[in-house]
Amino acid sequence: MTINYFFIIIIVALIADFVLHLIANLLNIKALKLELPPELEGIYAPQKYHNSQEYTRVNTRFTIIESTFMLVVLLAFWFIGGFNYLDQLVRSWGFTPLVNGLLYIGILTLASTLLSLPFSVYDTFVIEERFGFNRTTPRTFILDLFKKLGLEALLGGSLLACVLLLFEHSGAHAWLYCWAAAAAYSLVVQFIAPTWIMPLFNKFTPMASGELRDAIFNYAASVKFPVKNVFVMDGSKRSSRANAFFTGFGHNKRIALYDTLIAKQTVPEMVSILAHEVGHYKKKHILKGMIIGILHTGFLFFLLSIFLHSVGLYQAFGIEQPSIYTGFVFFGLLYTPIELLLSLGMSVISRRHEYEADRFAAETAGAPHSLIEALKKLSSDNLSNLTPHPFYVFLNYSHPTLLQRLHAIEQYYKQSSQSEKTQD
Repeated sequence: MTINYFFIIIIVALIADFVLHLIANLLNIKALKLELPPELEGIYAPQKYHNSQEYTRVNTRFTIIESTFMLVVLLAFWFIGGFNYLDQLVRSWGFTPLVNGLLYIGILTLASTLLSLPFSVYDTFVIEERFGFNRTTPRTFILDLFKKLGLEALLGGSLLACVLLLFEHSGAHAWLYCWAAAAAYSLVVQFIAPTWIMPLFNKFTPMASGELRDAIFNYAASVKFPVKNVFVMDGSKRSSRANAFFTGFGHNKRIALYDTLIAKQTVPEMVSILAHEVGHYKKKHILKGMIIGILHTGFLFFLLSIFLHSVGLYQAFGIEQPSIYTGFVFFGLLYTPIELLLSLGMSVISRRHEYEADRFAAETAGAPHSLIEALKKLSSDNLSNLTPHPFYVFLNYSHPTLLQRLHAIEQYYKQSSQSEKTQD
């Protein structure tokens, strides 16, 4: 009997990825402490700190249940020959290879969405409701679901059709053409998202005149940040969580502040939060992220072109008639360990960028303690885990922990104060 190495590699990769995250989740629960570290005292009232620990426990256990279920379903579908059965069913409908590919991947995507739907409902209307976060109505939840599916079908389906055609008809250089198409697609989406896509889900209102708007524009002028307007997003429509973000580029770049954030922060704290977001722009983090993303996409398509015609890959899934579109799906599973390694590297870069943006805010907003207080409030309001396990952080965090960020800001503040004293 011939050993199918693709089968072994993919099985090992899927299980290893699951076990790795399971260990991280269990360690994270074990790392919860009854008492706050001295450096973090005053962030939580005793009862709220207890709620934050319970929130971490509940979410972690829920994540373990969901990931276990999804892995079992995937393996069961694989082992009973589901991938081949679906392929033969789609082929029997008599469409062209392109339509077959769109239907095949579309059905698998829809099935995955439906399988995860009960978990999403429970998370939103039970867990988030229990801890006081949820403000999403059933109507909003359903509309969001259909909007997301529609966008995936329209935008994702268009890109998928382009890629399938290129791999079908462009020969050995198809991966280069696909890379160019995917890069162009990414840039277009980044450009249109602030004005065309995001408003489908939230209302963005120009910030009204007043002390906060004046302080923001004065700060923007002081760091020569070109901003025409700052928008308030109705984040309270779905959750009581607070946040701020920067998106888009060129004339379509947008700074958005959640209405829940504005309601909970002072003006100096809001300016420090905005300064952090401006820091990402000034330090070219968004541009760097886009470049890394484009290079990542090129690497993915290059590997795909290598494995797409490997007979063993299709045999591992019991496919009778190999095709470009089934190869896409199976390569996605084969890519699991590489994606994990790349995501770890991206997280390291992201955490470094957060430190740089914090330092920029501390340097330019002129009030490091305002940034510290803002971060403390955000952590408290979001019931953040203040003592996550280092391995969990390494595997999952795109931001440094609160304690790490506070130490870095305070260290900068001390160095700045000592430098000023030396100059005096």
